[in-house]
Amino acid sequence: MLDIRRIRAEPDTIRAALARRDHALPAMIDRILALDEERRAGLGEVNELKAERNAASRTVGELRRAGSDADELIERTRALGDRIVALDDRIREAEAELRDALLRLPNTPHEAVPEGGEENNRVLSSWGQPRDFGFEPRPHWEIGEALGLLDLPRGAKITGSAFPVMRGRGARLQRALINYFLDVHTGEHGYTEVRVPYLVNPDSMTGTGQLPKFAEESYYSERDDLWLIPTAEVPVTNLHRDELLSLEDLPVRYTAYSPCFRREAGAAGKDTRGLLRVHQFDKVELVRYETPERSLEALEELTREAEVLLERLGLHYRRVLLASGDLGQSGAMTYDLEVWAPGVGTWLEVSSCTTFTDYQARRANIRFRRAQAEKPEFVHTLNGSALALPRVVAALLETHQQEDGSVSLPEVLHAYVGVPSLIAP
Repeated sequence: MLDIRRIRAEPDTIRAALARRDHALPAMIDRILALDEERRAGLGEVNELKAERNAASRTVGELRRAGSDADELIERTRALGDRIVALDDRIREAEAELRDALLRLPNTPHEAVPEGGEENNRVLSSWGQPRDFGFEPRPHWEIGEALGLLDLPRGAKITGSAFPVMRGRGARLQRALINYFLDVHTGEHGYTEVRVPYLVNPDSMTGTGQLPKFAEESYYSERDDLWLIPTAEVPVTNLHRDELLSLEDLPVRYTAYSPCFRREAGAAGKDTRGLLRVHQFDKVELVRYETPERSLEALEELTREAEVLLERLGLHYRRVLLASGDLGQSGAMTYDLEVWAPGVGTWLEVSSCTTFTDYQARRANIRFRRAQAEKPEFVHTLNGSALALPRVVAALLETHQQEDGSVSLPEVLHAYVGVPSLIAP
């Protein structure tokens, strides 16, 4: 969340920054400042009333010891107590409303982020070229069905639409990609692999920004008060919630594989064929804690670590800087990596790499101290998909398909899959 002290000190700056996201957001600042002023004024009045009540109580004691009538002052003390109770209740209400408003307020975009919506996203670079096919390339769902890799009807039967079944070499390919990604990140990029729970408590969802805003997008187990994770970002980022780290602990670099569960409630009208948009999918995630001064440099590093994988898989991709109106709730700056899928003729997002500055760390209370005598600071958190499946599988099948119906695999996957190409059973 944003620092209330920063909002008090720079309200116009915050309003202008949030207006770059959505012109309706500056009104939230007015509401937050009003609640903050109500809370602070109430606290001041309560302190004055308590001091007055304490003085009156002392006077009542003195009057009683002197045998004098203290009934009027006693009644005054009771009235002060009632007023204090009423003010305390209203202060708690204001504090709860203020916290809720701060939790719903998005992060301010970095100044390098272009203004506007999705149409203002900026393509910064690309790698590779679209493959020149000597035949009409097929979409991945046709390839997957013909090769016995993908079973959409049975996935729909056992659960519902957008819950695909991978089988045979398709399941092996998915597992191979996960293992390959983890091996590269741990062996070459310096990450520590962690295995995390796939159910998390509300504090964890709140810490990374999924709650309260995105409750409708997530799956919830009411009986246990636990949420199925929409991404490994949630449990991994929360590993050090409410902890104070030292400067020597930084940077923290974790990678984790997990299944991800998303309702995709806002996907109406979008292409949901094959593996393009599903409710359960696998992903390898990168999470970093960095010092504030290294936040942007770390974002470049993290994004490059995801790009390396796409290049080794031989996939034509581009890096896109998201505009302010297309940023996620918690993000200050995001690069999307999109691969070209020739069978469906479109770009598919397979990675989103983001610096959240101190927005998540403030919610999750993740701090560090540069030296023993110095004041603690909030870390900057970053995360990136490296990479998200099954869109990588979709692009891989479509990019490397052959005219005879087989799919040639990139050399880096041969040992993991056990074969150089996928052929019909």
